[in-house]
Amino acid sequence: MARTTYTCDCGATLRFKQDLEREPGTVYPTWKCRHCHTPVPGQIAEKLRHQHPS
Repeated sequence: MARTTYTCDCGATLRFKQDLEREPGTVYPTWKCRHCHTPVPGQIAEKLRHQHPS
């Protein structure tokens, strides 16, 4: 399966769950870039959450 990557507005390349930060207090998970706290689209965040560094 191909790896998913996402380039945030700040220029950071997000590859794994460690690159994301969960927004606290929400019913449904809302994920943000760990570097600049910009929201990451839900479908992309879900794919990134399930990838593990090899």
